[in-house]
Parts: sequence; C-alpha cells; structure tokens
Amino acid sequence: MNFMDKIYQIYLGGEFRKTDDLLRVYNPYNNEELATTYKAGKPELEEAIIKALSVKETLIDLPSGKKYGILMQIASQMNESIQDLARIITAESGKPIRYALGEVDRAIQTFTIAAEESKRLPGEYIDIEWTAAGEGKEAIVRYFPVGLVAGISPFNFPLNLAVHKLAPAIAAGCPIILKPSSSTPLSTLRLAQIIDNTELPKGAVSILPMSRETGNSMVTDERFGLLTFTGSPVVGWKMKSQAGKKKVALELGGNAGVIVSEIADLDKAVKKCITGSFAYSGQVCIHTQRIYVQEKIFDEFTRKFIAAVKTLKKGDPMEEHTDISSMIDDANAERVENWVKEALESGAELLCGGNRNGSYYEPTVLTNTASSMKVCGLEIFGPVVTIEKYTDFKDALEKINDSRYGLQAGVFTNEISQMNDAFRHLEVGGIMINDIPGFRVDHMPYGGVKDSGLGREGVKYSIHDMLEPRLLVKDK
Repeated sequence: MNFMDKIYQIYLGGEFRKTDDLLRVYNPYNNEELATTYKAGKPELEEAIIKALSVKETLIDLPSGKKYGILMQIASQMNESIQDLARIITAESGKPIRYALGEVDRAIQTFTIAAEESKRLPGEYIDIEWTAAGEGKEAIVRYFPVGLVAGISPFNFPLNLAVHKLAPAIAAGCPIILKPSSSTPLSTLRLAQIIDNTELPKGAVSILPMSRETGNSMVTDERFGLLTFTGSPVVGWKMKSQAGKKKVALELGGNAGVIVSEIADLDKAVKKCITGSFAYSGQVCIHTQRIYVQEKIFDEFTRKFIAAVKTLKKGDPMEEHTDISSMIDDANAERVENWVKEALESGAELLCGGNRNGSYYEPTVLTNTASSMKVCGLEIFGPVVTIEKYTDFKDALEKINDSRYGLQAGVFTNEISQMNDAFRHLEVGGIMINDIPGFRVDHMPYGGVKDSGLGREGVKYSIHDMLEPRLLVKDK
C-alpha cells in the first residue's frame, strides 16, 4: 500500500512528534497492520494546551482574509490528494472506497464553506435610543472566539467529522486540540501534514490520538472554552456532566426512522432506503434503522426491498463496486449478532441475513419487532433494519416519536398535508422529504433532540457555538 506512510507522527502544536506509547492501526477487513502512530499522554496534552493558549490572541486578531486563504489552501491541497485520503480512510475504517471518496469530497466542501463563512462572522449595531435612558448612546455587538476548543471525533467518518470541528475553529479564530478515534487516526494525521503547510499560527491546531483517560482530562480542564463531541449518547451525556462551565456541543446519533406513505414513489423509496440501511454497514449516526410502511403497500415494498438487499455486493472495501464490507471490529459485529438473536428470541421474524463471519455481518432485515427490543429501541450502528406496517399517518408519526432519540427522519410522500404534519409533529432535528434520514450536506444545521444531542453542527452553526457576543455601549 504505497499510498500510506508506515509511521505517522502526532501533530502537537505545529510539530510532528513521536512518544513512547505506540498505537498500531489495523485494517478491519483483513486485520493486517497498516501503520504505526503514537498516543499523546498528559505531558503532551499539557504542552499542546500551553501552545494553543500562547496563540489565542494572535488568532483573535487574524484578519478574515487571512483565515479565508488558509482554509481555501487546505481545501485545495486536499483536492490534490483525494485518492490517497480516500484510500487511507478505507484502509483504516473498512469503509467501501466509493463512500470514502464521497467523504473526502465532503471534507473539502466543509473547508470551503468555512472559508466563506469566515468572511461573514456575525456582528450587530443596536440603536439604544428606543428609551429615554438610552438617548445619545449607541451599541455594537461583536462576537469573540470562545477560546480553546476540545474536539473529539469518532471512527465512522474519521476525516469529515473531524473537519466539522477543525474548519469552524479556524474560521472562528479558536485554537483547537482534536482527539481522533484510536481506531482511525491516520486520515486526520495526514490532514495535519496539509494544515502544517499553511500560514496558520503554530499551536492553533493539535491532532493527538489519546487514551480515553487522557482525552477525558480535556473535558474537565477549565482552560477549554468549548467541548464538541461526536459519539455515543452514554459517553456524550457523561462528558456533559463533567464539563463544568465550558460550552458543550454533542452529536450523539440515534435509531432513525422512515415513513413510506401509500402515495409515495415506491421504487424510489426502496432504492433510497437500501442505501440508508446498509451504506458502510450501517455505521452511520443517521443510519436508516426503522422503516414504517403503509399497510396497503407493505407486502410490495418488503418484497422489493428484500430483492434489492440480495443484490448488494459484499467484498474488499478497496474494490469500487463493493457495497458492503466488514464492520470496524469483531466486537461490534458480535454485539449486532447478539442483539438480533435477542430480538428473534422475543418474537421478531428474520426476513433475510442474520449471519456473522468475523467482523462481517450480513445485511439483515427484521419484522414483527417491538420498541422494547434493542434492534429498535437502541442505536444498533450496524447493517440491520426493521420494517413494520402502519394504518394511518398519525400512527406512523407516533411510531417514529416512540424513541429516546431524535436526530433525523425520512418521509416518503407526495401529499403536502403529510409533509406539513411530519414537520409539525416529528420530534427530530431534521425531516427529509422523499429521502432517507442519512441525507446531509455540510452547511445545513445538523443535530438532534432528546438523547441525540445538544446544539447543531453545520459549519455556520458550529462557528456560532465557538463565538461569544460582547456588547459595547458608548456615546454617539
């Protein structure tokens, strides 16, 4: 694999470093060792914090045109390295190469959006003379960087979800220390090489694989102004309880649902739901996990859906036609296998799939499930989907809402009243009409309610989280 370095050094405040704590990274498809990097310990983290704080004032004063140029340079250099970045993602995560190429393209777009948004940071002039007490005065609201950002990103989109923390921080003028997943740190460390070639002040960005214990010290350290975390709800809400006075943004996933109305384009719904259910083996925060189909078309939808599942191509994720490959590791595949077995023992019916071979779990479809089953009630984060029937549209909305999560939902319908009812009543952060919950473009507000998180990502919205308003009142 000549597209990859065999040794990746961590990026500490503008310097590439080795430590005494080796981190070996493996290909989940064949379990071969890909490369070696290192974990930062508490001394390295402390040094990164000190370096970040040393450039805090420099970043506040960095002109928007300079930030724009830096962000566009990163996007341009990434564009020149699309193939290599995608192959690194595939090798470290097992993500099929066509999805990895899409992720790199999105990461480039995320930096481009951040560059544009860096030129239009918020600000406001306020007329104070609305009342007699304010006569002769005026006010300006300027937004200042919140300070040092702690970013923690997951394995499933190892590049773009990290970029959704890095790019807004650069645009906002905040130094950031990013902890990538220890399973998939290589693509972000390759990105560090690109960032290092820019004029961004050294210390503004550190990318440090760490143990969970070391990473948790960022959560509790009062020198950080913001924690932005993408990962599991259990971990995320615990971090929020430990974060003290810092701002917190959480994107925590869910068990996304889809409604298919009797007046929907059935073939379109099937095609979209296949992708939503099984892309990257379902290891996506907005993976289509629950599908509710109107009873009049339930049999036809299910028949077409199962037929489409059986056409999915299993294989080496480096092959361009591969649809589904291994999960991130054996432990997660075993967890999915156990959850499906529990559901079957409780009365669920297996329509297809249900078998595991190492870290590969077959595309699996269940019916006759209940919200109390883990395959429905929890985030399965695997290639498993449930299909159930509903009678009326209100019933379908209630089924979607019968969840501790609320990230995004998909509704296939051609009736405006159903679209409006879904928008009014679904307890989620976003509703996709005639598309799957997994639809996302990188400038839209993205996030959820209930156990699915706190706040919104999407470049502009993340930038705003990284800013604090400051008011100046003065005489005219």
